[in-house]
Amino acid sequence: MTNTVTEDSKHTDEDVLSKYRDEFVVPTFRQMKASAVSAELADTPCTYLCGNSLGLLPKRSKKLVEEELEVWATRAVEGHFDHPLGRNWMYIADTVHPHFAKIVGARESEVACMGTLTANLHLMLNAFYKPTAGRYKILCEAKAFPSDQYAFATQVSSRGYHPNDAIIALSPRAGEYTLRTEDIISTIKREGAQIALVLFSGVQFYTGQWFAMKDITAAAKAQNCVCGWDLAHAVGNVPLSLHDWDVDFAVWCTYKYLNSGPGGIGGLFVHEKWADLPVLEAGWWGHDPATRFDMPPTFKAIRGAQGFQQSNPSVLAVVSLLGSLQIFADAGGMPAVRARSERLTGHLETLIERSNFYVPPEKSFQAVEGVKVTIITPANPAERGAQLSLVFLPTGRGVMPRVLKGLEARGVVGDSRKPDVIRLAPAALYNTFEDVERAVAVLDEVLAEVEKEGVPQHA
Repeated sequence: MTNTVTEDSKHTDEDVLSKYRDEFVVPTFRQMKASAVSAELADTPCTYLCGNSLGLLPKRSKKLVEEELEVWATRAVEGHFDHPLGRNWMYIADTVHPHFAKIVGARESEVACMGTLTANLHLMLNAFYKPTAGRYKILCEAKAFPSDQYAFATQVSSRGYHPNDAIIALSPRAGEYTLRTEDIISTIKREGAQIALVLFSGVQFYTGQWFAMKDITAAAKAQNCVCGWDLAHAVGNVPLSLHDWDVDFAVWCTYKYLNSGPGGIGGLFVHEKWADLPVLEAGWWGHDPATRFDMPPTFKAIRGAQGFQQSNPSVLAVVSLLGSLQIFADAGGMPAVRARSERLTGHLETLIERSNFYVPPEKSFQAVEGVKVTIITPANPAERGAQLSLVFLPTGRGVMPRVLKGLEARGVVGDSRKPDVIRLAPAALYNTFEDVERAVAVLDEVLAEVEKEGVPQHA
């Protein structure tokens, strides 16, 4: 298959952010083991639309990590306080905090670069989930990311409650894929007196739905519920204003849209009104840095989010993240990133909807003839980020794994969520409109191949 670019995409791609693709290392078709790509294209960049799962390597991150390895080699322990490049390891997380604050809409004292998402989630739940006899429930979306489900279940169980009673997990209405904001808010109003904590994903990992965070937070606060957010798929993807929305706390990972690398360091937000909230799991890195190395026996927390730090952060993980955050800043921050993201994802949506294999999502619950695809992510750009989640029909008949295999062989990299979803997410900092067009052309080719081969009555 050859790459083609329409006149529309050439025009649309003439924007200031397109140059930032050169800041990233894009694997080649050969490196991604794309077996069905011609030899002349084998060493050209693949079509990578998987930044929702793992962002690509920023060249700046590679350089920064290599610099820190050299400092480790040549300065060893002295790098903590006498770093030749001015990045003393003692304060390495502080290089990230200003970037975090801008990306999530917070003050620097409200954010911390630390830990990993689920560990940070448990820290926040221990600090904010304070059940009483009458108010003990957690409201979340059904089929939240499994790690969140496990955290909720163990947290309520450790307090003596049964998850089936203490966790209210909202599902979409029959015949729909995503939750309606009105149903979330009506549940908060109806059950609010029993709800201790409202905690949804900012962007739902399976459907790609961006929840109405401002409105849901306001509804929770009106019922005196604590409101937190898992921003794994939202940070670096959609604009956030956590401070102004009066969010109590939030947690996130950084290896998706923030491109920090596999297993990269996490982040958290604690609203400044909780700056003096007791830290229940104290560690020395959360202690006042003015006396940290005096090793006093009594913990004195840094005010705000950074008081929840426990151990000193991995310098290599922090600077790997820093390289990407510098690119975000140079590109104009989230307003610029979001504007290009909307155009890229909108273009992807338009091309898929033009496909002969496309059916509207409401028809996906009905019997279909042949092989089809639909988009279950909301059509309204204000209700989604970069990701589109595609469902392949007929469901439950093994179509999706065959499509995924065909895409991989042709060097289109997305990811799958069983049983029937493939997620594609153009990243504004490194994807092109040509990537989007090639992905849809390949998708059509693969669907035609699967339809020709036939679909069994049972998977």
